[in-house]
Amino acid sequence: MTVSRQWQFWIDRGGTFTDVVARPPDGRLLVSKLLSENPEQYEDAAVEGVRRCLGLAPGQALPEGLVEAVKMGTTVATNALLERAGEPVLLAITKGFADALRIGSQARPDLFARRILLPDMLYAAVAEVEERLDAEGRVLVPLDLAAARASFAAAFAAGLRAVAIVLLHGWRHPAHEQALARLAAEIGFSQISVSHQVSPLMKLVPRGDTTVVDAYTSPVLRRYVDRVARHLGGGTRLLFMQSNGGLTEAAAFQGRDALLSGPAGGVVGAARTAAQAGLGKIIGFDMGGTSTDVCHYDGAYERVFDSQVAGVRVQTPMMHIHTVAAGGGSILHYDGQRFRVGPDSAGANPGPACYRRGGPLTVTDCNVMLGKIQPAFFPALFGPDGAQPLDAEAVRDGFAALAAGIGDGRGPEAVAEGFLAIAVDNMAQAIRRISVQRGYDLADYALNCFGGAGGQHACLVADALGMDLVFLHPLAGVLSAYGMGLAEQRVLRQRALERPLDDAGLEQALDVADALTAQGRDELFRQGVPVFACGAEARLYLRRQGSDSALAVDLADRRTVEAAFAEAHRRQFGFGPGAEALVMAAVEVEVIGAAPDAAPPF
Repeated sequence: MTVSRQWQFWIDRGGTFTDVVARPPDGRLLVSKLLSENPEQYEDAAVEGVRRCLGLAPGQALPEGLVEAVKMGTTVATNALLERAGEPVLLAITKGFADALRIGSQARPDLFARRILLPDMLYAAVAEVEERLDAEGRVLVPLDLAAARASFAAAFAAGLRAVAIVLLHGWRHPAHEQALARLAAEIGFSQISVSHQVSPLMKLVPRGDTTVVDAYTSPVLRRYVDRVARHLGGGTRLLFMQSNGGLTEAAAFQGRDALLSGPAGGVVGAARTAAQAGLGKIIGFDMGGTSTDVCHYDGAYERVFDSQVAGVRVQTPMMHIHTVAAGGGSILHYDGQRFRVGPDSAGANPGPACYRRGGPLTVTDCNVMLGKIQPAFFPALFGPDGAQPLDAEAVRDGFAALAAGIGDGRGPEAVAEGFLAIAVDNMAQAIRRISVQRGYDLADYALNCFGGAGGQHACLVADALGMDLVFLHPLAGVLSAYGMGLAEQRVLRQRALERPLDDAGLEQALDVADALTAQGRDELFRQGVPVFACGAEARLYLRRQGSDSALAVDLADRRTVEAAFAEAHRRQFGFGPGAEALVMAAVEVEVIGAAPDAAPPF
C-alpha cells in the first residue's frame, strides 16, 4: 500500500448517521460516526467529521494542503425527491405531448384499486414546443424558436431557473434539443437538462422522467457540493459516489447519478472486502438507522436501468439494490390489532427513545430492551447537556406502557421480541426477493453483514434464510464509507442502436463502443486519471424481436454474443429465446480508473 503524506477521508452521509473513515499520513484508519442532523452542534455532518478527525477548533479554517481527497456518498438528491424539495422545473416538450409524463406507462401499482391516485409531477410548468421530427430525423414541423423564446422567457420571469428539454425522437436526432438548450442558456436558466445527454435511449416517458429528475435534483445537489467544497478549501480533491458504483469529480456529479450514492458505496465495500476474504458469492446486508439495503454479488456488480426512486421513474444505470424500511430507527406501531415496524423512521433527530431526545420506540430500543445493546459499551450521546449514555430506563418504561396497552399478558420483553421478529422477517423477505426469486440458492452464499445496526440482526436473518456463513468485516459498522475509499473512478456511457443483430449491425456496435470508450477516457483524463490507468468494458443490450426486455452480454463476435444471450435468457426467464430475430437495443461502455490500494482495516 502506498502511504500518502496527506489525509484522506471516506464518508457516507446516511439518513440517520454519517460515517467517516479517515486515513492519516501514517496509513492507519480512524473511524467516527456522527448524527447526520444535529443542528445544535454543527451545520453539516460530513464537514464536522473531517474537522473532528483533524482536531480543528470550531470556525478554524482547514489548513492548505493537509487533506488530499474527500470521497463521499450523500443522500441529498434522494432526500430532495422524498421531501419534494427540489428546484421548480420547466418541462419543454414537443407540442401535443404536454401530458405524456403525467399519463406515463399507465401501470397500475394496485390492480384492484378503483380510485387511482397519480403521483405529483416534479415539473412546475410545461412549455409545448412547436417542432416535430420523425424517427428517421426528417423535419415534419420546423422548430419555432421565436415561440419557444417567448415561452422560456415567461417561465424565467415567473421564477423558474431549471429546464428539462425532452423532444420526440431527441435521443437519436438531437438538433432541436441542442437549439433549445442554447436558447435556455441565452435567457439565463442555470440548470439545463437535455434528454439526449441525460438518458440517450428510446422511449419518451422514461427518458423524459429521468431528464426532469436531473433538472429537479441537480441544483439542490450542486448547492450542497459547493458548500462542502467551500468548507474544504482549495487543494482538496472532492469526489462523490455515483449510483452506478463509481466515483466522479464533484464538478461532474449530477442529480440523476446521485439517487443511490450512499448505498452504492456499501455494495463496493461488500464486494471488495469479501474478495479480500476469499468469498466469491455474497448477499450484502446493510442495515442502517433508516432502512436496510440488500444486494446480490457473484463476481460482477449487478445494475438496473429502469428504477423507481421515491415514487419517481428513473432510467439510468444504478446498482441493483433492494431497500426496505427496516432500520434501527424504524418506529414501532401497535394499532390495536397487530404489530408493525416502520416504514417511518425516528431519524437522527429525535432518534430512538434511548437517545434522550424524546423519540419514539424503535428497533434499536428493542435491542436495548433485550440486552443486545449494552448502554455501558455504546458510544456516548453528545447533546446539549454533554456526553451521556443511552437511556435504558426510558426504553423499559416505554415497553412497559406498550405491554400494558396491549393487555394480553405479555411482558415488555415479549413485546420487544415480537417487534424484532417482524423486522427480521421484513429483512429476510427483501433478501429472498433479490436471490431466491431470481433462481439463486442461498446455501452457496455468505451473508456479508454491515451497517450500524447489521451486527445486531445478522444471525437472526441468516437463520431465517437457512444461510450457514455470516461475514463481518472489522469495519462493518462503517463499510459504506470504507467502500468509498475502495471504489474506482468510473464513467458509464450508453447509446441506443435499435437495429437487428447482423454482421453490419455488430460492426456498427463495435464502432459505437470505440467512440464511447474514447469519450470515457477523455472524461477520466479531465478528472486526473492517466489514460494508461483506464480499463474499459463494453456490453451489448439485446432483446427478442417483439419483446420489451433487453439483457446485457459482453460485446464480442456474433456467435459468442448469440450464445451469451441464450444463456442469459434461460437464466432470467427459465426458457430459451426461441427463433425470433434479435435486436440490438443499446451499447454500453464502462471506463474504469485503476483501483486504489485496499487499505488494511487497522
